[in-house]
Amino acid sequence: MPTYRENIERLTLPVIPMRGIVAFPANNINFELEREFSKNACQAATSGDMNVFLLTQKNVQTEEPSEEDLYSVGCVARIKQSVKNPKTGIIRVVAEGFCRGTVLEFKNADGYFSADILTKTVSADLTDRDLRVEAMLTELRGKMEEMLRYRPAFSQSFELAARSISNPGLLSDFIAAQLFVRFEDKQAVLEEYDPMRRAERTLLLMETELDLLQTELEIHQKVKQAMDDNQRDYYLREQLKAIEYELGMGEDGDELKKRMEGVKLPDKVREKLDREIVKLGRMSPGSPEAAVIYNYVDTCLNIPWDKKTKDRIDVDAARRILDADHDGLTKIKERILEFLAVKQLNPELKNQILCFVGPPGVGKTSLGASIARAMKRKYVRVSLGGIRDESDIRGHRKTYIGSMPGRIIDALTQCGSLNPVMLLDEVDKMCQDVHGDPASALLEVLDSEQNHAFRDHFIELPVDLSDVLFICTANTLDTVPRPLLDRMEVIELNTYTPTEKLSIAKNHLLPKQLKRHGLNRRMLKITDAAIEDLIEGFTRESGVRTLERELGALCRKGAKVLVEEGRKNLTIDKPDLEKYLGPRKFIDDGVSKNDLVGVTNGLAWTEVGGDLLKVEVLPVEGSGKIELTGQLGDVMKESAQIAVTWLRAHCAEYGIQKDFYKTKDIHIHVPEGAVPKDGPSAGVTMATSLVSALSGIPVRCDVAMTGEITLTGRVLAIGGLREKATAAWTRGIKTILVPQENMRDTAEMDSVIRDEVTFIPCTTLTDVLGTALAKPAPADVLPVIGETPSAEKDSVPAIVPPQPANHPRTHL
Repeated sequence: MPTYRENIERLTLPVIPMRGIVAFPANNINFELEREFSKNACQAATSGDMNVFLLTQKNVQTEEPSEEDLYSVGCVARIKQSVKNPKTGIIRVVAEGFCRGTVLEFKNADGYFSADILTKTVSADLTDRDLRVEAMLTELRGKMEEMLRYRPAFSQSFELAARSISNPGLLSDFIAAQLFVRFEDKQAVLEEYDPMRRAERTLLLMETELDLLQTELEIHQKVKQAMDDNQRDYYLREQLKAIEYELGMGEDGDELKKRMEGVKLPDKVREKLDREIVKLGRMSPGSPEAAVIYNYVDTCLNIPWDKKTKDRIDVDAARRILDADHDGLTKIKERILEFLAVKQLNPELKNQILCFVGPPGVGKTSLGASIARAMKRKYVRVSLGGIRDESDIRGHRKTYIGSMPGRIIDALTQCGSLNPVMLLDEVDKMCQDVHGDPASALLEVLDSEQNHAFRDHFIELPVDLSDVLFICTANTLDTVPRPLLDRMEVIELNTYTPTEKLSIAKNHLLPKQLKRHGLNRRMLKITDAAIEDLIEGFTRESGVRTLERELGALCRKGAKVLVEEGRKNLTIDKPDLEKYLGPRKFIDDGVSKNDLVGVTNGLAWTEVGGDLLKVEVLPVEGSGKIELTGQLGDVMKESAQIAVTWLRAHCAEYGIQKDFYKTKDIHIHVPEGAVPKDGPSAGVTMATSLVSALSGIPVRCDVAMTGEITLTGRVLAIGGLREKATAAWTRGIKTILVPQENMRDTAEMDSVIRDEVTFIPCTTLTDVLGTALAKPAPADVLPVIGETPSAEKDSVPAIVPPQPANHPRTHL
């Protein structure tokens, strides 16, 4: 056994913390100093002709280490050279390790670390060679040679230098300093003072290092067999692929696996995703297929497979919410409350598919959000307007670049629930072309017998849509395919009456606009008369969108007046509207106060509500021609022909010449010629004007009428009576002649209109004429067409209709 000698000394030295570097005795070390406390310690050592104590940090990321962040064993070193870069301030240092040392106590120093250390040098007397020492040296050199075979970059001089060292402890320090990669392994060798024990520890660490080198070589060989020598980029990808194969899977796979553990998935879905994740783990992250698989699994995990909200089955609470959000719409509210009541009695009830049909702006879309709030469900809206590709509904196959799921699955992902209220907006505006028919794809979604296992092309897994409450909206049913319409319960939303619009404006629109413009009811007041005139003279529409915009304009004008004039409040009344909004956009023709010959008040339905439409007839001497003007459609022209033929058969009853159809040219005109008009319901109006014009009997000015006629004189039912009656009531007409079959429609009208308007049912044209015609004129006075039979004539104001870019078609 060799004889050991220990040399122990206590010193106080400046301390330089080292990041990722371990200094060893008898080894030169080069490093750079960037941190101020390290620079200060170096300057203190060089100015005081002292050594420094090099301690390694436990964490290389720590910028401001404390005493606990430093190892307790380090190396005393002598600074041989230090050069400071004047541009960067970095000091480059060359030092030589001297001996090991252990920190006894850290001292306070000005701007750097300082410590009391105990140095200890253990040396062995190797004059008489010991077999154990020789064996240890041989083992160390042998392991070193094995390591050098894996690291051909080391020169032959390195091996020669190692062979010249005959002390096991120094050889261990040399090997650890030059060959070990991890600084933790180097620190473990540094902390061993006994030379023989140090050599033993070095051998153990070399064994571990050799295993790592062997694994690295195997990976390298696997990659090299599968690559072309000239494809460097491919080599890098294959190398990464081999490394991930050895580890089992990549980070992406781990992340997806963890997410799967926290989600309750159907068995089929979990099996499918497990297979995809295993595939992903064997692929290079940079490959296009890996990106496709990752996107697919990520999308599947985002679907709320197990998330549902609990319905609020409280009919009274739902009624309060619906009433607070919308005025009117009684039929729709009752339908929703019926659904909730049945749901309470039968929780397994399948959801019905509702379709709200009505003109723009009547609240179809906002009603869907209110239903979701009433039921305490999530709400999501899917806009279908302009969709022309089936893939928008069912998604794209995931094999395509940039593929994604369809809008239905995407909507479920957005709301995070498997039983939301899903509003399919504008189903009547889907298109059909060579890319497919999206309406046909929607059949599976809306069919309660199929949607429990809806398959999106991208997901390729069954998704249960049976708990989704689908609500569709449309402006018209004409463009909705019949099979799709067959799966929906259609609920029609009529245009708002002026009374309803006034209530909506006061309770919803005006408070909303006041809040948006930083006002309140005390600062700005808009009277009911002003709102009524705003509805009638500035915003004739089916809904309330334009009304809301005009109220917003009044709020802006009012805010400007309040700020500029320093006023605390402002009231806007009916006379102020033209001051703030400009001239009225709609000017009424005004209902005549006197009975006129050949002029009858008809009623029409338009996309923006009902309207009063006069029909004028003027016979002149001629050869029996019939002239029709006012952009009349084919159906309306046929109604005129029917009226003339019926009058030929009944001319004697009204004192009309039997040959009027030979001796008179009849001109029928419907004013507002810029607006196209069509429909059968103007038949009674045309017939009444014809009888009046040819007989000279005036038509009552306080009566309006609507109805289709036949050759036998029967009056048939028409549509849109609610809107037509509203238009007549708005113009001050309190008597309306309607077909007998339409009397049942009066039950759905506003109570104010039912109370103030007299509806007279008519079965035949004779019934209509008996009420509409005034008393016959005196025989010696033949009135001029369009004038009263009396001496006093009432001038008729000119009709000044608005001139929009595209005139809405009027249906009579």
